[in-house]
Amino acid sequence: MLKKTAIAVVVLIALVLFAAALQPNSFRVQRSATIKAAPEKIMPLISDFHNWTTWSPWEKLDPAMRRTFSGAAREQGAVYSWEGNDKVGAGRMEIVALAAPTRAQIKLDFLKPFESHNTTEFLLTPQGGQTVVTWTMSGPASFVTKLMGLVTSMDSMIGKDFETGLANMKVAAEQ
Repeated sequence: MLKKTAIAVVVLIALVLFAAALQPNSFRVQRSATIKAAPEKIMPLISDFHNWTTWSPWEKLDPAMRRTFSGAAREQGAVYSWEGNDKVGAGRMEIVALAAPTRAQIKLDFLKPFESHNTTEFLLTPQGGQTVVTWTMSGPASFVTKLMGLVTSMDSMIGKDFETGLANMKVAAEQ
């Protein structure tokens, strides 16, 4: 009986690992919001990392988080590094492309609790007196991400944070 149970457990583990291996090799999370402000008023909230404290959904998770800024704010090459509690971990963002006031691309490196390297992009599309802000994060799916994908998706894990961040950005930009 013990031998049959052990074989069943091994087969089950093999099936789970096989199913994870079949998951996509990349992920993409995207959310949009319409803000009653011009792109010129919204872009500084994104391109100046000092302003992320006013809208980022992760900034309030650790009031004692250590932040380091380098490079010229609102320019390509600006860097924001952080180290905090288990909720925020540690990481680094760098603006790698900037076409102000309509597009910012950020290299996003998480170092803790899990290492990953992703790309974040903000597109600001003016529509009359409003701007549609689209926030996208994409990157490779590690095997751990694929395993997690059997239970939950990156979209469900991060999408709500994007929605919260965009709602906070809306409040900050419309003041």
